[in-house]
Amino acid sequence: MIAVAKRITGARLFRLFIILVILLAGVLAGLETNAGLVARWGEFFRLLDAAVLVVFIVEIALKITAHGRRPFDYFRDGWNVFDFLIVALLLIPGAGSFGAVLRLARVLRLLRLVTALPKLQLLVGALLKSLSAMGYVSLLLSLLFYIYAVAGVHLFGGSDADFGSLGAALLTLFQIVTLDNWGDIYRRAAEVAPVLKVVVYFVSFIVFGTMIILNLFIGIILNSMSETHAEIEKARTAASNPELAEVEAKLAALQESVRRLRRAGMEDKSGKQ
Repeated sequence: MIAVAKRITGARLFRLFIILVILLAGVLAGLETNAGLVARWGEFFRLLDAAVLVVFIVEIALKITAHGRRPFDYFRDGWNVFDFLIVALLLIPGAGSFGAVLRLARVLRLLRLVTALPKLQLLVGALLKSLSAMGYVSLLLSLLFYIYAVAGVHLFGGSDADFGSLGAALLTLFQIVTLDNWGDIYRRAAEVAPVLKVVVYFVSFIVFGTMIILNLFIGIILNSMSETHAEIEKARTAASNPELAEVEAKLAALQESVRRLRRAGMEDKSGKQ
């Protein structure tokens, strides 16, 4: 039984079938927003929903069975936990106050594509990994917004509604950084202030806010994708060649020991001086 479950869950056709079922679930979620279609085909949609739910339950059962005597190892993978929670939400009765939760869970079924497609897992993993670094970039962007908002109120706030208050200025800067009709804001500001001031203000903010900050975000995400890809390759190596993984782990430990010894030597030298 365990061998059969492993063979089924590891088969390429099984993964393709699950992807098609997830796509079907997403199409059903969209069709159910049309009242006319629901009135005509509602019973058929409910049958398809039930079939999709059965497929998801069978998939989870097969994956748990494939772990043999250690079924709880299934929950060691965060993506498996994500799949399990979505299916658990679908099992909540749809009546009463849980109706909205059930409808939301039906939409969330489409997110299971992330667990079914390794490339999407790599992308989502990189985004999650980059959140800590993005926090500092967001702080820098917030400082930039605040400084330019205060400057905008002092420069153009007298008769320009776009910069009439600090809140309005922040909202205007958000519109500018998205490059959405920023030319209209520029022309209104040019009517109440010298053109040179307006040009310097807008051009500098767009360069710093749009070009530099955006490139920082892209750089952080690319770096996180590279690190996540390296971690995935390392995990695959460990699964396929445990001996090589053990040697690499020992090598990493030795490198860390060398770094600690170097830091200790530098601290001793600085203390003697």
